[in-house]
Amino acid sequence: MQSELPGKDAELFVPLPNGRMKCTACARYCEIPEGKVGLCGIRGVFGNKLRLLSYGRVIAGHIDPIEKKPVTHYNPGSEIYSIATTGCNWLCKYCQNYDISQRRKIEGVEMTPAQVAEAATNYGAQGIAYTYNEPSIFIEFARDCGLEAHKRGIFNIFVSNGYDTPDSVNMMSQFLDCITVDFKGSGRQEFVRRYIGIPNSDPIFQTLLEIKSKTTIHIEVTDLVVPGADDDLQAAKNLCSFVYDKLGPDTPIHFLRFHPDYKMMDFEPTPVGLLEKHYELAKKQGLKYAYLGNVPGHPLEDTYCPECNAVVIGRYGFYIDEWNLDKQNCCKNCGARIPIVGKLYKKHSKLH
Repeated sequence: MQSELPGKDAELFVPLPNGRMKCTACARYCEIPEGKVGLCGIRGVFGNKLRLLSYGRVIAGHIDPIEKKPVTHYNPGSEIYSIATTGCNWLCKYCQNYDISQRRKIEGVEMTPAQVAEAATNYGAQGIAYTYNEPSIFIEFARDCGLEAHKRGIFNIFVSNGYDTPDSVNMMSQFLDCITVDFKGSGRQEFVRRYIGIPNSDPIFQTLLEIKSKTTIHIEVTDLVVPGADDDLQAAKNLCSFVYDKLGPDTPIHFLRFHPDYKMMDFEPTPVGLLEKHYELAKKQGLKYAYLGNVPGHPLEDTYCPECNAVVIGRYGFYIDEWNLDKQNCCKNCGARIPIVGKLYKKHSKLH
């Protein structure tokens, strides 16, 4: 009987002639037989139906500043209710959330989408982030939460690896307001094969093209800079060129400092000088808004006006400590328009 099946019916799949179900939630396109589960650990076939086994099971829920995602050009200073399920479609050897993402047992607090949205409201959050593991693998649950969030005036963010499909992007368009797509090692093939377990980064680039051309979702790009992964900067140059050419020069790009974790404890943290080289490369490629992350107090956490180079948003870590924009988000020094979506929320700022 339907009620005896685990989880809830998934929507992103294609039945195959051999009786398997081809999952189309992510670019792995797992072909799953009866009684088995895909690589992510939460999408499986039971009763000849593809089921989202983690539907309504929230393994983590925290309040974060939006800058922690990292997102800097969408409702800065806002509070975000961040949630996750178990499982992931990547096998990152450096994952800081491996206890969640690599867990293959369905666990978590039972919450309906309405309860998730209500929790965000009760916390005073302006947005919900689907994060800590890859949200596309539980996208039907995220969609239902997101629609409930919109009823309450709450926006929705994906913190995603971007390893998606046209089907998942189409579902994102139903509820998602903002996405930060997180490349690793600049998407270099040798890196993603060795440390992530995917053939290449091509689907990530395609996902960004799909989102840009077919949705109104705000996009920011992140690149985890791992020492030794792209020291010659060629992959970073390719990534920056893609962002400039296909997403536009106003697209924010964040270069994050790597810290050893999980199965990569023998690596060193990223030298700050290497992060600065990535920043300089992005600027040379024409990108107007590049940032360094995980380096609290560094001046390249700030937003600079591309016309007069004045600091328009000053930051320390995840907190805003300077705001030099008018009500139209224009630079107070020269009047140039800065592409910030929404307004400043002062909860996570040192402003009064």
